[in-house]
Amino acid sequence: MKQNLGKLDRIFRFGLAFWWLGPWMPQYNIPLVSWVIVIIGWIALFESLSGWCWLHTMFKINNKAQ
Repeated sequence: MKQNLGKLDRIFRFGLAFWWLGPWMPQYNIPLVSWVIVIIGWIALFESLSGWCWLHTMFKINNKAQ
């Protein structure tokens, strides 16, 4: 995996994961919505730590220099 995320993007994704996986996670009455939030939080955490995003690869976006 070649890194394709810039520093600011990685910081934003880590903050999102920290918020959505921590005690501040938004709670909804629909369990499916809560599970989707948890899954997106784990994906954001993985992407922030690895510096690679599969959507960026699919759309040939590389903001590593930013």
